[in-house]
Amino acid sequence: MKLLSKAALIAAGVAMTASAYAIDPSKAAKNGYNQQKVVYHVNNIHTAKGALRNVKNHLNALGDANIEVIVVTHSSGAFAMVDGSMGKKNKKGKVYNFNDQIAGLANRGVKFTICANTIRGKKIPKDKINENAEVIPSGVAHVAHLQQKGYNYVKP
Repeated sequence: MKLLSKAALIAAGVAMTASAYAIDPSKAAKNGYNQQKVVYHVNNIHTAKGALRNVKNHLNALGDANIEVIVVTHSSGAFAMVDGSMGKKNKKGKVYNFNDQIAGLANRGVKFTICANTIRGKKIPKDKINENAEVIPSGVAHVAHLQQKGYNYVKP
């Protein structure tokens, strides 16, 4: 029930944010780009850190008000949305925790999703799913759905 309440709050926030300013791909953003709607497809935990860095750079290039970003996670990439989950080790042997990076991007308007099929298949405890992640029925179906709605596809 807690997860459903969280999802309802997220959906309401998304609706309010979308109505506050609409992204129009024909309108200029900054740095010579137009406004954009983008879906980032993350299905590998080992590339998730770089994917989230790409999202940050993308926001910086266009300006937060000029872009809608949805990060769709599934397969091992979904573990980036699991609290306490760690990425691969860096050269110093330190493992990477995604929570701070996700929170910072969510504060800038980025929406995060995690696949319900992956949650079931990988036996991810629902109480460990990051508070910024919305559970969606299928990661791959959601990517296609967003593309049909005009989101540009990015696979880091």
